[in-house]
Amino acid sequence: MAVKTFKPTTPSRRNMTVPSFAEVTKKTPEKSLIVIKKKNAGRNSYGRITVRHQGGGNKLKYRIVDFKRECTADASTVIGVEYDPNRTAYIALVEDTNGKKSYILAPAGLTDGDKVYSGENADIKPGNTLPIGNIPVGTLIHNIELYPGKGGQLVRTAGTAAQLMAKEDGMAQVRLPSGEVRLIRLDCKATVGQIGNIEHDTIKIGKAGKTRHLGIRPTVRGSVMNPVDHPHGGGEGRAPIGKPGPVTPWGKPALGYKTRAKKAKTNKFIVKRRNGK
Repeated sequence: MAVKTFKPTTPSRRNMTVPSFAEVTKKTPEKSLIVIKKKNAGRNSYGRITVRHQGGGNKLKYRIVDFKRECTADASTVIGVEYDPNRTAYIALVEDTNGKKSYILAPAGLTDGDKVYSGENADIKPGNTLPIGNIPVGTLIHNIELYPGKGGQLVRTAGTAAQLMAKEDGMAQVRLPSGEVRLIRLDCKATVGQIGNIEHDTIKIGKAGKTRHLGIRPTVRGSVMNPVDHPHGGGEGRAPIGKPGPVTPWGKPALGYKTRAKKAKTNKFIVKRRNGK
């Protein structure tokens, strides 16, 4: 995938980059696989803002993506690769031998006419889904299940891939993109290959307006507020925040505060933390 740049006709164009969409081969979505996506602007059922800085943005329709890959047909043929506004990865429209269409995450290199398989006997090729127990050690995988039959939950972002490190005692050691090594059951499914749109992380938005199109509203720093509005507020000039560390508007620790329960039941599945501890 290449990144498209622009002539510096305006200050925003000078730094803006966009994907070239070279991998995308189909522009219009499959009508039978889209549903209306309701906006709530960060508000809960009581109408109170529980997630700040959300609102506005372009209208979106959600594409129903098959993360379970339970297709029982012999093979599915890729009809086209599409852009999905709901995620960073591209999605591929596939049709099985029974005529059923579905969306899957598009791995790098997948294109129109390719065949993808799902099952224990599938080949080790990008786009094929099979139990981790049937995948050779060292293979790059994505869309990994944590519970058999629940569907892929891990490694679904553009350009990411996990690596199968070892298999022992009914469990597999998988190194995730964060560097964490985690134990996953061998009967959980995973898809072979690296997810496409690899250079997504190099994209520069370039201007505030594009952020608003994504539904993200402005963020005001606490240090420029008054003391009544934020714990960081007040003081002459750029005063220190006056706290041992950054906090939220409600005084709770932010930036580095560990939110995972120390006695979480799933701690036993983590072989190595992403921070190396």
